[in-house]
Amino acid sequence: MNEDIYEQNSEETYSISDLSKEFDITTRSIRFYEDQGLISPRRNGQTRIYTKRDKVRLKLILRGKRLGFTLAETGRLFELYDADKSSENQLNIMLELIQDKKVHLTQQMDDIKVVLMELVTAEKRCRDTLKNLKD
Repeated sequence: MNEDIYEQNSEETYSISDLSKEFDITTRSIRFYEDQGLISPRRNGQTRIYTKRDKVRLKLILRGKRLGFTLAETGRLFELYDADKSSENQLNIMLELIQDKKVHLTQQMDDIKVVLMELVTAEKRCRDTLKNLKD
C-alpha cells in the first residue's frame, strides 16, 4: 500500500499554468476540457493537479482539433480506449473517423477551388472594366 502512495507522489505532475504555457492555450480552455470530461485532474483543495495522462490527453485533444475532430469524437475515442486497452476497436473507429474527415476535407477543397475560379473570373472582369474605362 505504501508503494502505491509513493508511486502517486513520484509521478510527474503539472499545474494548469504549466500546461497552459506548454500548449499555448488558456487556462479557461483547459477547464472547459475538464468540464467536458476529457481530462480529469486530481485536486489538492482548490488546486488542480494534472498527471502525464492528462497532459497526453490534452495533446491529443489539440491534435484532434487541428485535424477537424470534434470534442465529442475525441471523447468517444478516449472512452473506447479506456474501455478496451487492446485498442483494436478504437483503431477501427479511428480509421472510420479519418475516412469521414478525408471525404469532408476533399469536398471543402473542391468547394474552395470553385470559389477561387470564381474570384479569378471576377478579378479579370474588374481589370478589363478598369482598362476599358482608361481607354
